[in-house]
Amino acid sequence: SEMLQKICIRNLVRKYCQGFTAEKKVQLQQKVVASAVFRGKKEGYLQSINQPFMDTRLKENDINPKVLQLIQGEKIKYVTPVIKYDRNGFKARDRLLVLTQSSAYVVEMAKIKQKIDYATLKGISTSNLSDGIVVIHVPEDNKQKGDVILQCEHIFEMITKLCMLANKQNLVKVVQGSLQFRIGSGKEGTMVFTVGQEPQVFKAKNGQLTVV
Repeated sequence: SEMLQKICIRNLVRKYCQGFTAEKKVQLQQKVVASAVFRGKKEGYLQSINQPFMDTRLKENDINPKVLQLIQGEKIKYVTPVIKYDRNGFKARDRLLVLTQSSAYVVEMAKIKQKIDYATLKGISTSNLSDGIVVIHVPEDNKQKGDVILQCEHIFEMITKLCMLANKQNLVKVVQGSLQFRIGSGKEGTMVFTVGQEPQVFKAKNGQLTVV
């Protein structure tokens, strides 16, 4: 009886796994990574569990042809609208985040504003609150202007895809209170996270970027 029970369970598991489509397998793999990164750490994660991750939020034909020419040869894996905050004045700007097999691109209309090779990615930071802010940390060299500050509506989806494509899920940090980011030329800025009545992102009087 015990032997038959074990065989029966193995057979049921085998049938369950064989019934998976390739799409569903990818979906579950992403959700497993999201769980490892966010469970018990960031507000809003539990509400995101039953929401399937989209393959992409925008299609290739939504990207300017000039940008497609510039990244020719790299397979586009994911595209989503984001708001990028300037590193100095923190002005909000509408951008696209384009993730390929090897790099992340911050795109403005027909221009590539910043390219981040996954191999050089130093870290990915987000807060433990329900905001959609993410900071992509890059190396301090002449090729990079500084860390990238983005706001994304689909924060769990975007970070999961980014860290999986870069194969650097261990570099994702969920921080409390504040975080430091590199402005460029050896300078650093501070981002402060707090709780309030309405979501806001603004430059405080002390010069810090405040996320409510």
